[in-house]
Amino acid sequence: MSAFTTRHLAAVAAALALTAAAPAATASTAPEARADLREVMFVGNNWDGTADVIRSTGDFARIGRIDVVPDRAERMAEINADPIKWIYFQAIRNGVGEGHDQLVDDMYSTPDGTSVVVSRPSFADVVSVDLATGDIDWRFPVSGYRSDHMAVSPDGTRVAVSASTSNTVHVLDIETGEQVGSFATGDKPHENIFTRDGKYIWNMSIGEVNTALDAPWLDWTKGDRRITIVDARTYQRVRVVDMRERLDAIGLGDHSDAVRPAVFSPDESKLYFQVSFFNGFFEYDVATDRITRTKTLPKNPATSEDRTTWVNDSRHHGLSMSPDGAKICVAGTMDDYATVVDRDTLQEGPLVSAAKPYWATVSGDGTHCVVSESGADRVTAIDFATGEKSVSVPVGDHPQRVRIGHVAAGWTGPSAR
Repeated sequence: MSAFTTRHLAAVAAALALTAAAPAATASTAPEARADLREVMFVGNNWDGTADVIRSTGDFARIGRIDVVPDRAERMAEINADPIKWIYFQAIRNGVGEGHDQLVDDMYSTPDGTSVVVSRPSFADVVSVDLATGDIDWRFPVSGYRSDHMAVSPDGTRVAVSASTSNTVHVLDIETGEQVGSFATGDKPHENIFTRDGKYIWNMSIGEVNTALDAPWLDWTKGDRRITIVDARTYQRVRVVDMRERLDAIGLGDHSDAVRPAVFSPDESKLYFQVSFFNGFFEYDVATDRITRTKTLPKNPATSEDRTTWVNDSRHHGLSMSPDGAKICVAGTMDDYATVVDRDTLQEGPLVSAAKPYWATVSGDGTHCVVSESGADRVTAIDFATGEKSVSVPVGDHPQRVRIGHVAAGWTGPSAR
């Protein structure tokens, strides 16, 4: 390891250690402390272009629904008038979209709860939708032809969005949509994570996931996959982590190094992450820069072993962690279950039947893991304490990302126009 890498690794690890002692957000930056706002969950229904807003605790009942593509006709006119845009639009529909347009990938509400900011892959943009009127406040076209996962800064003022086809992450002012920075990534940037102190952004690039070259010996064809860590103020690269080297070091050279969903431990000393084609997850120690534990989860006997049938190279896609760091919730996407794993022992709990679960989020009160069942058009809450299902709630077509957010206290949906 070079002196440059070692020096920056130590700096990042030290910053993450300090984060554990950071004070909680003050009332001025914590929307949940405001009496005029209500904490909710936003559920992005990718194939029908809507977001359901549900309660963040309890029965998780639906409060309202938002159309996140009110400008669909205008966007389609632009796409149909540009042959290159049209080709990419069709490729997204017939590839990653499984024959459907990808109309909402990720979403976060603004700190004041007046708008929700949404990435729309098929339209290659990010928009802010006014929660009172349903109108678009601002629109940011990403570089290239597809937008993807986002992350919001701890203070709620900036949102980072992956531009899949240009290997770029744009960082935007959440109120205005103006770009405040950007940085280069590996091939096909995917997940973004701000560290809790807001000092760093971690981006995971997943490479090509739409080819049929899925055999382990063809893994090299999937492109440049790496974690890129940048300074969240300057957007300059601090460090790159190539999980290929770390997997090879523990004898797992046949595993993909495409890091998918990931979650930090509460003190951010450990990163837990999933990779393409694997039914399980890894524990990565930030300070020592190595994979310290591997958890292999059960296979569903009904799941085909033909890797080319697994959606976008996923096998398991979705991780969340209980606030105390004791439990990890896993969405076993192609194996049609979700489960809660004890972080200390890595023993999984009951396998809760779920239809192609695509994401895992923590409930507002921290007691449940909420997974999106994209194959059944519902979200399901699983109790962290028991590992058992508590409730399922119907939502729109193909729910994927689920995010905690805020709306006005009496909000039930945009006003009729």
